[in-house]
Amino acid sequence: MYIKVLGIDLGKSSFHLIGCDSHDQQVCKKKLSRQKLITFIAQLPPCLIAFEACGGAHWLGRLCMEHGHDVRLIPPQYVKPFVKGN
Repeated sequence: MYIKVLGIDLGKSSFHLIGCDSHDQQVCKKKLSRQKLITFIAQLPPCLIAFEACGGAHWLGRLCMEHGHDVRLIPPQYVKPFVKGN
């Protein structure tokens, strides 16, 4: 399982993850707690991780960058149209 792009939906205690490979095929779909998310990111080979920019996103972004990932924070006004339009 090779993940090129990992999308994370941030929550208070649980996080939803969707991973896609280089052919934009879904290879991973998980719901993890905060601690399990940190462990998952630490074990994941470097990839692009994208999530909505909010209060806790900067902390998680720095944590992901410490493990060698490329992080993209998406402004909230662009997240909802992306979800609607797939």
